[in-house]
Amino acid sequence: MDRYHQGSLAVQERVGVRELAEHVGRSIGPGIRDVAAAFLALQPHLVVGAADGAGRLWASLLTGPPGFVRAAGPDRMAVRGGLPDGDPLAGALASDGTRVGTIALDPRTRRRMRLNGTLAVTDGGFAVAAEEVFSNCPKYLQKRQPLERVAEGPGIVRRSAELTPDQERAVRAADTFFVATTAGAGGADASHRGGMPGFVEVLSPTELRWPDYPGNAMFLTLGNLALDERAGLLFPDWEGGGLLQLSGRARTGYGADGSRSVRFRVEAVVESLHPGRLRWSAPEYSPANPALPGAPHRGRTTR
Repeated sequence: MDRYHQGSLAVQERVGVRELAEHVGRSIGPGIRDVAAAFLALQPHLVVGAADGAGRLWASLLTGPPGFVRAAGPDRMAVRGGLPDGDPLAGALASDGTRVGTIALDPRTRRRMRLNGTLAVTDGGFAVAAEEVFSNCPKYLQKRQPLERVAEGPGIVRRSAELTPDQERAVRAADTFFVATTAGAGGADASHRGGMPGFVEVLSPTELRWPDYPGNAMFLTLGNLALDERAGLLFPDWEGGGLLQLSGRARTGYGADGSRSVRFRVEAVVESLHPGRLRWSAPEYSPANPALPGAPHRGRTTR
């Protein structure tokens, strides 16, 4: 199988990690192994990335009791339930043939698994025919414990074309967000970004920037952005249970010192409090998180 498209290959060549990427890419396959199936069955949430009816990319969060996501065969994932009315991807996840990228991330264990494929509507939910299934290392994942499930919520709180001052503060305080990207006909992908609070910079109400930390050398996200600038970001408020979803366009910048950063231009914003959301404990930060310039030594304690 072709593990990488031309966008990822171009980034790998530019960074000088083609050989490593080819080795790591052998872990990508269409099958859901037993260990992956067991992992899915324990998860209380799933991040899904896709395009809405207007072609905008979004990342959304589905929640439910463990078992609401499960392997329904060696190459099929089943999800019970869906997104509440008003979520930007509610329509896409109720439409056969939607190309989706998903990531199941367990803050309790710092484990994560990605599954990308094509959606089919089922009775009471949807299924995804898996085309790419793989796990990632625990780098930049903060450890958290679930506290409670909040049964009620007002749904969509605010829609706009730019960030409010409170939303800007939430982005600056974030230690985790999710990013949905696409390679067009190559399908969708959902990934994770993490770091110490402040690693995402708010340059203006319509522009963000974050560093691209060293990862697994696949460059699936940056590879997608090299072909298609559309992207969707999801910032969870872990302790309060709120969601901040952004849709826009992103470009990667390469520094002379080998550093990389991504600039994101905001085009649409949705803030919500979904019913059934989970509240989580304060984080134990990943020891892999780079220190931010000018930040004091953080140690390894929970904030």
